[in-house]
Amino acid sequence: MSTLPRGATVRRDAGIYGYERALRRHGLEPIAGVDEAGRGACAGPLVAGAAILPAGKAGIIPGLADSKLLTAAARERCYAQIVRRAVAWSVVVISHEECDRLGMHVANVEALRRAVAKLSVPPSYVLTDGFPVDGLGAPGLAVWKGDRVAACVAAASVLAKVTRDRMMLEVDEQWPAYDFKTHKGYITATHSAALEQHGPCPVHRMRFVNVRRAAGLEPLPDAAEAAGLESEM
Repeated sequence: MSTLPRGATVRRDAGIYGYERALRRHGLEPIAGVDEAGRGACAGPLVAGAAILPAGKAGIIPGLADSKLLTAAARERCYAQIVRRAVAWSVVVISHEECDRLGMHVANVEALRRAVAKLSVPPSYVLTDGFPVDGLGAPGLAVWKGDRVAACVAAASVLAKVTRDRMMLEVDEQWPAYDFKTHKGYITATHSAALEQHGPCPVHRMRFVNVRRAAGLEPLPDAAEAAGLESEM
């Protein structure tokens, strides 16, 4: 299912809990949200989270929002509340090796499926962020910017982001030259400079062109392309 049940509507001013309330009015319960962290990074794992929040006040997480809009401290506070309040929650880690083997889109879909399958309470409906995902075992809806407008998706994004960030801090201790503690494996000027100086480390994803170039496996861009890349940064 890629639309809300017939007759279900969500007002634009319904707030972050509007989708769950609309679905519950149509007898759909429990409702899971699922999201990932690390899809665009060129190093480290891909992590997916899934969460089912309880109805009513028990399911209201203070300060909950898209994990990318929260500070690290706020994410940690939300994470603790989600783990304490959720009816069920799960986190799945897809290693950088598996990301390379499957490709990022396939790895992303697989991570979301595994996260939903790992929930201790099977959902009756699943909300995903941005694009529909088949094989979740329940009907669902792809919500544009779901991690900003649906509480269970935002909760899943926090679970995934906090878990992955913690893992990247551990990676930084192993490979401090790349400053993973700051950029968490995403491309920044510092990360690009470290790749150029040291080449890839064992946690880099070799499917990414910038990593392959740093490993000497792809031709470097010509001067015009290099100038264009610099102008976009």
